[in-house]
Amino acid sequence: MLRCVLRAKIHRATVTESNLDYEGSITIDSGLLKKAGIAPYEQVLVSNLNNGERFETYAIPGKKGEICLNGPTARKGVAGDKIIIFSYGYVDEKTLRAGIKPIILRLDSKNRLL
Repeated sequence: MLRCVLRAKIHRATVTESNLDYEGSITIDSGLLKKAGIAPYEQVLVSNLNNGERFETYAIPGKKGEICLNGPTARKGVAGDKIIIFSYGYVDEKTLRAGIKPIILRLDSKNRLL
């Protein structure tokens, strides 16, 4: 049996922009994506700490410090909102028993690593 577990989390990112006129997704600082091990176009779950919204979308690489809600997700938050970005993966029982250690990136208000 495979289990879905947390693989990586970008904690308390600050939304820098909401762009309704984009096709969709969330733009995330490419350096943060790399450090979290999240691939471009990988599915992510996003939770908005300001309004309680939760949504799934895909990640696209962006400029340093950039966290932008694009397309329909722009309705889920505004610049200044704090969000958590989750990435999950499937593991087998043996891997689960051996122990899972997700990558957790904690950010300051400028989307820099703490």
